[in-house]
Amino acid sequence: MGPGLDTTRKQMAKNKGAFLCISCYFKGVPFLKAIKEAGHTVFLVTSKTLENEAWPRDHIDEIFYMAEDDEGQWNEQHLLAGTSHLMRHNQIVRVIALDDFDVERAALIREHFRIPGMGQTTARYFRDKLAMRIKARDADIRVPAFSGLFNDEAIRVFASEHPAPWFIKPRGEASATGIHKVANEHQLWEKLDGLGEKRHQYLIEGYIPGDVFHVDSLRFSGKTIFDRSSQYHSPPFDVAHGGGVFCTKTHVRTDSISESLCTLNNKLLDSFGLQFGASHSEFIRHKETGEFYFLETSSRVGGAHIAEMVEAASGVNLWREWAFLESSQLANQPYELPARTRHQAATIISLSKFEHSDTSSFDDPEIWWRMTKPYHIGFILQSDSNDRLDHLIENYIDRIRVEYHASAPPPPRSAH
Repeated sequence: MGPGLDTTRKQMAKNKGAFLCISCYFKGVPFLKAIKEAGHTVFLVTSKTLENEAWPRDHIDEIFYMAEDDEGQWNEQHLLAGTSHLMRHNQIVRVIALDDFDVERAALIREHFRIPGMGQTTARYFRDKLAMRIKARDADIRVPAFSGLFNDEAIRVFASEHPAPWFIKPRGEASATGIHKVANEHQLWEKLDGLGEKRHQYLIEGYIPGDVFHVDSLRFSGKTIFDRSSQYHSPPFDVAHGGGVFCTKTHVRTDSISESLCTLNNKLLDSFGLQFGASHSEFIRHKETGEFYFLETSSRVGGAHIAEMVEAASGVNLWREWAFLESSQLANQPYELPARTRHQAATIISLSKFEHSDTSSFDDPEIWWRMTKPYHIGFILQSDSNDRLDHLIENYIDRIRVEYHASAPPPPRSAH
């Protein structure tokens, strides 16, 4: 990206209104910095428990903190009332959800105050696992067999037509959180009885053996302008529930698997109606047939430092570019991606038995980034050689398992 383009980006939105950013996790720092650099007023709404996190305060005009109830939720009426007060003296032009759990909150604010952007109906396709499966199926995109859990007879029919094992998945969680695998009908009904009155918040899904992939993309004016596909070393469910080292690796953009995944993801986002912003979608390839099935999508940047891995591979920082494309659209100006690179990259992350993991023995020049989070160990690797990257991945995973790895049971729900 040349200096002229960067200067244009940073000046395009002078005095063009405020961005209200919402996040119940500590994330999105590059977005907050970039949208401020683009000339906007920046407001952040986050949880009171995140008050001491390292938010880029010099790039945020004001931070507002929301109290959480016993389940980590915000009072939505308080959120609307606070936004109403803020809007008396500020022109809010965009509402940005930085995390999955903020998508519905942002849609609520947009609908209530008639601010442009994704409304509540479309937001359901990116948050509700049942809604997104129905929408994908209606768009002729393969999905695993599934059913809502509203009617006992429908559940019995599903169980008779689709052999176990099955997954019981929360409709509103993210990643592998809250997912349970059941091996037979006895376990199924036992689990449903345990859910009680919350059963309607879950769905049942058939098991498909295979490898899991993800596509991370940017959309501008209803079109995909950037995408990169990757493959998980092990399915996220297996890592979250069985313990292990999390790893994902980018594809060579021109290989056949990448082309198929990106084409499928583009069809998905077209049918779901995503106009602007970032998206992280997941697919599984059936071990026997080789066919791809849709698992889930989102209207945000992927977690687990996937954004940094994509940047190491392509030179595109998904957070920053999301900010710039939103600002470009608001200013009715064309948007241009920065110059892209063609490396391969991988993310490797694990819980560690050490509060501060000494990673000095990992000294390969391919290390692009190191994690410094307490009780974690992690790296992003960058290489121009696929074989070299594969070798490093296996070596690092083996070493981490033996020397550092710790495991903990998955949380029953995401902690906000």
